[in-house]
Amino acid sequence: MAAAATDSGGLSKSCILIIVVASVERFAYKGVVSNLVTYLTDVVKLSTSSAAKNVNTWCGVTSMLPLVGAFLADSYWDRYSTILASSLLYILGLVSLTIWALLWAFTPISKTIFAAALFSSLYLISMAQGGYNPCLQAFGAEQLEREDQKEMNSEKKSKFFQWWYFGICTGSLMGVTLMSYIQDNFGWGWGFAIPTMGMAMSAICFSYGTPLYVRKKITKVRDQTIIEETLRSFKEALKKVVPAAGTIRLPSQRYDEEVAELELQDNKPLMKEDFPISVSDSAASTTKDEEPGADVRAIVKLLPVWAMLLPFAVIFQQPATFFTKQGTAMRRNIGGDGFMIPPATLQSAITLSIILLVPLYDHAVVPAFRLLTGNEKGITVLQRIAVGMFLSVLAMVVAALVEAKRLGMVRRAAGVAVVPTPLSIFWLLPQYILLGVSDVFTVVGMQEFFYARVPTRMRSVGIAMYLSVFGVGSFLSAILITVIEMVTSSSDGGGWFSDDMGEARLDNYYWLLALSSSISLISFIALCRHYTD
Repeated sequence: MAAAATDSGGLSKSCILIIVVASVERFAYKGVVSNLVTYLTDVVKLSTSSAAKNVNTWCGVTSMLPLVGAFLADSYWDRYSTILASSLLYILGLVSLTIWALLWAFTPISKTIFAAALFSSLYLISMAQGGYNPCLQAFGAEQLEREDQKEMNSEKKSKFFQWWYFGICTGSLMGVTLMSYIQDNFGWGWGFAIPTMGMAMSAICFSYGTPLYVRKKITKVRDQTIIEETLRSFKEALKKVVPAAGTIRLPSQRYDEEVAELELQDNKPLMKEDFPISVSDSAASTTKDEEPGADVRAIVKLLPVWAMLLPFAVIFQQPATFFTKQGTAMRRNIGGDGFMIPPATLQSAITLSIILLVPLYDHAVVPAFRLLTGNEKGITVLQRIAVGMFLSVLAMVVAALVEAKRLGMVRRAAGVAVVPTPLSIFWLLPQYILLGVSDVFTVVGMQEFFYARVPTRMRSVGIAMYLSVFGVGSFLSAILITVIEMVTSSSDGGGWFSDDMGEARLDNYYWLLALSSSISLISFIALCRHYTD
């Protein structure tokens, strides 16, 4: 195992390099996803609701596949190899996306064939993200562990996750602002080619740091991988629920047969040292994290919190879909008929808010909370998540009020073509900024919570669970759009998600999200009493 060189600030050089790699990858990813709904509506000519559902579904798959990738990486592969292989697959997907965008722009292609090729390229990127995302973050955190294999202290762990998020938001900011402008003004060929080159640079940078990395081998419990141990634990749990008549079923045949025999001889409580076990010393000194069934129990305990975060994840999908579409119906020019602001560019307000707040959080927010609570980190991880959830509800309330104001201007100009409306696109900034601030609290808190609550050998799975919240949230968002569309649409194509932004009722949709998230927040606060930080 290579030793990670450390700097005076406490973060290893390899860890800092990985944060830079993640930042470049986010530039590539956001360069594609931030303006994708515009590409689907303006270039591919899909309806607004269809484009939003396709983007949500793709984002959902992208966020769910890390669960599969993390289990495989932690069970059969190592994180370093998984990151390299996923990077190559990632680049392949981006190259394919670029080629098909150029073909669509310059040669006549069947829309059906192009759509199939387009989404095949996108889902190739999703497959790559399945191995890349959970492993890179877990691999980065692993660099902070000292060679004696002791866990990072809580303060250093929080510091890593905050600066990790700072790094990926810096990359996201560049991807959203620069690529939205290039895509709107220089075409989608360049708009997809530049993210491809960025991802290639990211893979090269990661490979360059190979001599610096701490690389751990796969650990097993009783010669079993995580997947095998998980399946075995479920089988044993089922046997305990439905035991055969007159028999006692225990997890380990040899170990537990000896326990049962000794219990018949002597009714005193038994310890492992009461009988010999023919295993190696390392296996005999199994830690709590390595006990059979510990993996499954750890994951099951996280599921209630995971479920309460789903409404937040639905809100998380809005900037790349309906917020962006909302911006297309507003006044976007600066200085008369001069520069036109690409609607997707406003997503940069989220990342700017995060970039500005992360350093401020360490140097101002935490000390202020520390004085009030006495907690070394200012507030607990669960309290941090709850604060962000509240801010996301507030963002939806603001979004609903702004959209109601825009629709009011449309109605007052009865009979006049007012799309886009005279209302400036900058009215959308507060809802973007609130979501950015909520991310600093909730998303960073989620990363730390799910990483710390799983056994050490399942760190990638913990990160994948955090990512899967947004995956399921994306699916729920797509389902919600479908249901609302069925209920509210009329024969003339109207409804909450009408393609005519003068008739759409996004304000009602935002109020619905605010209500569901408020209920989720109350439930989350009640649930937190059963967890200790």
